[in-house]
Amino acid sequence: MLTVLYEDNHCLAVFKPARTLTSGDETGDVSLLDLARAYLKEKYQKPGNVFVGLVHRLDRPVSGVVLFARTSKGAARLSEQFREGTIQKTYRAVVEGAVAESAGEFVDFLLKDEKTNTVRSVKPGTPGARESRLSFRRLKSAGGMTLLEITPATGRSHQIRVQLATRGHPIYGDGKYGSGNRLGGTIALSACSLTFDHPIRHEPVTVTAPDPADWALLLSKPASPRGRNRRADRG
Repeated sequence: MLTVLYEDNHCLAVFKPARTLTSGDETGDVSLLDLARAYLKEKYQKPGNVFVGLVHRLDRPVSGVVLFARTSKGAARLSEQFREGTIQKTYRAVVEGAVAESAGEFVDFLLKDEKTNTVRSVKPGTPGARESRLSFRRLKSAGGMTLLEITPATGRSHQIRVQLATRGHPIYGDGKYGSGNRLGGTIALSACSLTFDHPIRHEPVTVTAPDPADWALLLSKPASPRGRNRRADRG
């Protein structure tokens, strides 16, 4: 079942559930791209292949807004916006621990290991490292956890996950980056809002998605000792 958040002749924005691939990989699992193509084919009774342009991705354990293009012109223009960093993306995350600051900015230099698909924070000047910036706002703290709203200024791989974990606040369920808790193969990170310049009308469009329903329970339960039930989820 595909949850459509925004649709017109040029763009299709949908909700990606956690654990769903954005596009296909070696597992052969059905991806969000597959579902979007099938949805358009059925709705508009299109014969043959249906064009759906992939212009960005979310990690498999992450949920939230994903934007596709319905035309090649739209795909080219939206891809350019993502490359240039002009699309505004906002995330929410439940992290372990009480974040003391009400708001702030994190700046790190991140280096990706392609063989292990992991990212780490390194010293400035390290060969291959890229500067990574994000701003955050604390929305709520309860049960030994904190709900944050996060706006990345750069688009590095695993950026939010690593920058938070580096400061002792891994995202709940993210065993890959230090969480001591499990969340059924997902992590408590969601792309809650995306604002882009419409590729044809050239006006701003904002698409939003609600927080996952189980987050309210995470923020209401009593705090547990760090490391209990520690088992790594790989994302």
